[in-house]
Amino acid sequence: MSIEEIDKSKLPQHIAIIMDGNGRWAKSRGVERYEGHSEGVVSVRKVVEAAVAVGLRYLTVYTFSTENWNRPEEEIRALMSLMVAAIHRETPDLMRNNVRLATIGDLSRLPDEVAATLQDCILQTSINTGVTLILALSYSSRWELTEATRRIAAEVAAGTLDAGSIDEQLLSSCLTTRDLPDPDLLIRTGGEMRISNFLLWQLSYAELYFTETYWPDFRENEFYEAIAVYQRRERRYGMTSEQLIKL
Repeated sequence: MSIEEIDKSKLPQHIAIIMDGNGRWAKSRGVERYEGHSEGVVSVRKVVEAAVAVGLRYLTVYTFSTENWNRPEEEIRALMSLMVAAIHRETPDLMRNNVRLATIGDLSRLPDEVAATLQDCILQTSINTGVTLILALSYSSRWELTEATRRIAAEVAAGTLDAGSIDEQLLSSCLTTRDLPDPDLLIRTGGEMRISNFLLWQLSYAELYFTETYWPDFRENEFYEAIAVYQRRERRYGMTSEQLIKL
């Protein structure tokens, strides 16, 4: 699939990606898991460049979940070191491509060096006006929804919020994604068909696209193919096809 086959008048505004399969990609080649993660960084770069080329507004990638903290300590250290190196290396390209970096997640758990490098890149790219690349780091939906519920409960207990006024809009405003539109399309690589505690609230009406391709092999053409599949679907939001025609 090439970019020429994409209808740019029907682009999703926001695409979210669960980047799965780095470890299995490495195992299938008889190399260390770290090499799978390293090659996965290349895929991130290629997909971001594809997003820029096609004119996407928002791209969120599930980089590290709260559950990933349970992985072997050695692998976590390697991932954190890779993250620092990748951010240093990719910041000039983000600037050149007019990409703004943002994050969601419990960043308080990140090592100081990772947090500092990340904040520096966010600051540098804050002037950019093209694609917004959101890294979901130390993130999970259950953590996010728990934090939002705790915040709302505290306001009710303090008497600054009437429980009767709690609605979907209020809860959305307490989420880490409050300044972002909900994703229109979720892509998951690696052959698994689940959303793994990722953007549970925000994905309520998203189109889901699953592919057997491992993340290190997922590049521009695969990204455009996912968008093309999205463009062939009818999004009804609970309505009938006939109702959509009348809108």
